Formats: sequence, C-alpha cells, structure tokens
Amino acid sequence: MRKLYLLTLLLAISLVEVKAQKVEIPIDTSVTTQHSVNINGKSIDYTAETGMMPLWNDDGEPTASLFYTYYTRNGVKNNENRPLVISFNGGPGSASVWMHIAYTGPRVLKIDDEGFPVQPYGIKENPNSILDVADIVYVNPVNTGYSRPIPDAEGKVDRKKFFGVQADITYLAEWLNTFVTRKNRWLSPKYLIGESYGTTRVSGLALELQNSQWMYLNGVILVSPTEIGLDREGPVEIANRLPYFAAAAWYHKVLPSELQNKDLDELLPEVENYAINELLPVLVKGGFTDESKKEEVAEKMAYYSGIKKEVIMQNNLEVPFRYFWKDLLREKEGYTVGRLDSRYRGLDSKESGDSPDYNAELTSWLHSFTPAINYYLREELKFKTDLKYFMFGPVHPWDRSGNNTGENLRQAMAQNANLDVMIQSGYFDGATTYFNAKYSMWQLDPSGKMKDRLSFKGYRSGHMMYLRSEDLKKANDDVREFIKNSLPGADAAKY
Repeated sequence: MRKLYLLTLLLAISLVEVKAQKVEIPIDTSVTTQHSVNINGKSIDYTAETGMMPLWNDDGEPTASLFYTYYTRNGVKNNENRPLVISFNGGPGSASVWMHIAYTGPRVLKIDDEGFPVQPYGIKENPNSILDVADIVYVNPVNTGYSRPIPDAEGKVDRKKFFGVQADITYLAEWLNTFVTRKNRWLSPKYLIGESYGTTRVSGLALELQNSQWMYLNGVILVSPTEIGLDREGPVEIANRLPYFAAAAWYHKVLPSELQNKDLDELLPEVENYAINELLPVLVKGGFTDESKKEEVAEKMAYYSGIKKEVIMQNNLEVPFRYFWKDLLREKEGYTVGRLDSRYRGLDSKESGDSPDYNAELTSWLHSFTPAINYYLREELKFKTDLKYFMFGPVHPWDRSGNNTGENLRQAMAQNANLDVMIQSGYFDGATTYFNAKYSMWQLDPSGKMKDRLSFKGYRSGHMMYLRSEDLKKANDDVREFIKNSLPGADAAKY
C-alpha cells in the first residue's frame, strides 16, 4: 500500500513539473549544414547556417532572439567582393518564408508552373536562385518565424520596442549591426530586399543603417511595395486603380475583343495614359463634374475594367477594390478573384454581395508554404525546436504613426551616391498595385536628379510574382543584373 502511495505521489509531482515546463527560447545558437544546387546549369556548393541571434539592449542584456537562415557560397576566398543580400518579408507580422522558399533561395516549393499547390507537399532545387552571385540572409522580425521577445525579470515584454514602423526599423538596424560584425561582412557590398510591408521596413532601414549604424548600402529592392509613406489619397488613389482593374480583366478575358486581343504590354500603357491624363482631372472636380462628362468617363472605365457602367456611376466613379474582386466574374462564371493575386478564383456561398468571403490566393499559398517550411527547416537544415513557426505572428496593435520611409529612402539615396533602387511588381496584384508602385517611384525623387538610379520591373503574376515559373526566372535574373550593375567600381562615389 505504501509503495502504491509513493508511486502515486511521484506521478503527481512529475505531472506538476510537466505543467510547469515552458518551451525554451534559444537565445544564441546555430546549426550548420552543407548543400549544393544547380543554378543556370552550374553546380554551386553552399553552407546553410540556421539559428537564433540575440538583440542586445544598452545594458548588454538580450531583449529578443531573432531567427535567421544564412546562405553562403563555398570556395569564396575573400568575401569583401561578395555581395550580401538581407531579405525581409512583410505583414507586418509575416515570417521571412515567402521569398526564402519561393524566390531567391536555393530551394523552392513544389508548385505548378502558375503557382498553385500540388501534393505531396515539398521543396525542390531552385535553378534560378541568386546564390551564384550573392550570399543571402533571411531575417525574421520579433514574433515571426521562431523569433521571440525575451521577457524582463518580471516576465513582461515592452511591445512598444518592437511593434511599430519606427520601433521595427530601429531594433532591426541594431540586430543587423551584430550580424554583420559576427559574420565579418562589413567590407561586403550590401543589399536590402523587402516584400510588401517589408518595403516599408527596408526603405526606413536604408537611412537608419547609414545614420545610426554607419552601414552604407549598394542597393534596395522593393518587391510589391506599399505606399512607403508617400501621400496618394483622394483622386490620385482612385485613378491609380484603373490600370490594375484592366490587367485583371484582361487576364480573365472579360474585356471587349479589341482590347482582349492586345498584348498586356500594349494595353496597360494605354490605360495608364487614360488614368493620368483624362480620368484624374475629372475626379479632381468631384461632384462638380458635368453630368455628360461623368457618363462619358464611366463608359470608358467600364470599357477598361470589365465592370458595368451603371455600377461605376452608382459608385461616383470610385469602385471599391473589394467590390471589383466580387463582381468581375459574377455573371461570367460566378467566382470571385483574389486580392493579392487576381489570377486565383474563389467560391463564395452566394454570388450576391459586395465583397468576397475569403482571400482565394492566400489560402492557396498557406496550403503549400506551411508544411514545406516546417519540413525544410527541421529535416534539411536540422534546426529543431518546439517553438511554433509563426507564418503570421502576434504583432498587433502595430503603431503606424510617423511613416516617412519613402522620404527616408530618398534621403539615403541623396547621401549615398552608390545607392540604387529597383521596384518589382506583379500586374495582377490588387493589394499593392503595380501602378501605385510606379507612382511611388515617380514621387520618390521630386528633383528628378536620381531617376537614373531608380528602375521598375513588371511581371505577369500577382503580389508574389515569383510563384509563376516564368516570372521566377525573370525576376531572379532582374535581381542578378541589378546587383551586378550596382557593384562598386574604381571610381569615387560623388556628384
């Protein structure tokens, strides 16, 4: 009886201990593995380092541990001439998974040529990776991927230090200083690449790294950029929608035959010209526009967008994005189209309504990305932890005040004559439209003196334009060319 009592007591104690356990946050650790990949017909041997690196406060104490994956090409004798690309995704709150295993990294998802998930899930070699010309580090900000804040002595986390436009930029610059120092990359040419909200992040980081860390860059790549703090509210924002509407309508073959028979490269400049030179002046006049002119404009908008003239008139020439996604295929097929990539179709419970039930493209992407990244990190890169991998982590509320990141990028370019910027956008992206990206490029430098250092590349896909096989190659080639053209030469950097 006594033995039974002791066994019961020991079991109870062990259960209490299990309940008291917490998942350990690795603060400073890494795992290194060796691999090879065939890029453009040439075998490249490389090292993958996956780990957690601390963010230090002014007292030398860790306040967060950031998860990263760092790829370096083997056999490079002197890395002072070897470019380093620092990669961020967006959200805010999104892990650095999308570009990591679908765009620039040495492994990509097993998806079909248009970007749709296939089963069984998995990854394969990326023959288009930029690892042949540059080393790459994929950084996960706090509460994305495995990155986590470190609670203070009282078990509390000061969220204001991490979750906001300025806080995000400030602490990531500090962390990058540690990373570049540890990896001995101060002499290397450096590039930032950010996607979606990541473009806000890297635009701000360009100036923060220069002015607070004295770290100068050679290039910034903005993939599917946000507004980066540049004003476009009102008539400009409304007019800027039309070229995207036309692109999505063209893809789904709902335009009049004379437009449908044109190539996208011929159609879009025509719509852009109309939006700037004819639609915008009418929108500026608002309710004082002559009714016959308003009717004329609505007719033309219907012609270019695939949306009925009556609907456009009912919305005072301002058709909401969500209504467009719901209505474009309502009568033709009864499907909705995706927000981030309007090539994807969704199925709602009812054909009626003014917005889709869900984002068709995002559910498709999570379908293929989530199992792939969890498998890849654990089984191929050998990084093992019980922490949950946050595809989208808890970072809200996010302080969006004081977003001057576009101006910060302009100032960084002005201060650094060696800094070039390239913008990449998908024509079928309805969240951060390609024409808004062009508008940002035009507005970034009002002086016009740096326009030869700004470039735009468009692709026949959506927000993650690299998911389409043809654009994966084209977009990586564009990045590769951008890096080669912006490498330092023998001439001094001066105006």
